[in-house]
Amino acid sequence: MSLFITCPVDSVERATAFYTALGWTLNPDMSDHNVSCFAIAPEQYLMLGSHEMYAGVGGVEERVGGPDTPSKVTVSFDLGSREAVDALVERAGTAGGFVGDTDDYPFMYQRQFDDPDGYHYSPFWMKPTTDATE
Repeated sequence: MSLFITCPVDSVERATAFYTALGWTLNPDMSDHNVSCFAIAPEQYLMLGSHEMYAGVGGVEERVGGPDTPSKVTVSFDLGSREAVDALVERAGTAGGFVGDTDDYPFMYQRQFDDPDGYHYSPFWMKPTTDATE
């Protein structure tokens, strides 16, 4: 099954620059001036579309949010190491994103960032062993 997450953005060009700076891979065959498609994992894609494109797909222009609208979802995904989580979040901050909290649980390490359009991400790394007594 393929997964496509579509988000309206104020500027497709700015959003493309942000996600490119994260190191995510742009799929030029599925991108144009109205939308950028990033492959984030095998068969998993993030579509960043203009407000007009997004409203055209959903047909509800007045419901399209913006950077001042809190994200209604958190996109969480695992990475291979604590260092990979830190590196991604640092790239997000450097590229103009808002860096949020860090949580270091006995079983998991996670950080938070928002992109310039207000979408919230929570990359994490699951620790290989847990010991509740630590």
